[in-house]
Amino acid sequence: MSFRITETPIDTDALKSKLEHPKSGACLVFEGWVRDHNDGKSVDRLEYSAYKALANKEGQRIIEEAKQKFDIELAFCEHRIGTLEIGDMAVWAGVSSGHRGSSFDACRYIIDEVKARVPIWKKEHYAEGTTDWINCASTP
Repeated sequence: MSFRITETPIDTDALKSKLEHPKSGACLVFEGWVRDHNDGKSVDRLEYSAYKALANKEGQRIIEEAKQKFDIELAFCEHRIGTLEIGDMAVWAGVSSGHRGSSFDACRYIIDEVKARVPIWKKEHYAEGTTDWINCASTP
């Protein structure tokens, strides 16, 4: 499985080692971290939830699409769920290919499509004690 929803911290070294391929001359990695602000509000933490079965299926579909659209060798992506603190890694995507251009294009495609299509919901917890669901058409 090249895409995975996880409740544990993302092991970047293990994932990056999976990208090694003798035909690859480029490796590109994207890490998405929890930041302390959004839209002018001070953020204390995030809470991610997902429909895991569907999220894993759609995430895997995105990886397969990237392999078809771009000249890449390997691609992996993991997204955390649960409560994440400031500085925690929420998502990791990595791609290896023969040349850098394909890696950049495929990695951007993967992270953009994951954000747009995978059923993962983000709840922000603010310093003043309020919360809000972010970029969600509907809440769980």
